Amino acid sequence: MIHPRFAPIVFALFMAFFMSGIMSLVVTIINIGFVDDLLTRWLTSWPMTFAIAFPIIMMVSPVVKRIVGKLVMQEAVVRQR
Repeated sequence: MIHPRFAPIVFALFMAFFMSGIMSLVVTIINIGFVDDLLTRWLTSWPMTFAIAFPIIMMVSPVVKRIVGKLVMQEAVVRQR
């Protein structure tokens, strides 16, 4: 098992893997349609999008967590209402 202190990195790794895969497939389909070599083109672009997505998620996720923390009511505040 992985130590809990690495949870943000593991989260970013999986988030980048799935999001870059899905988004690169969708964008590839939008750009070239359902062509015979779609799978090859997609699998060629996916590693490049992952290489961009992973560090971006690592940089942006702390900011997003702060924004969400400010927008979402805390449990104690919700109980008082």
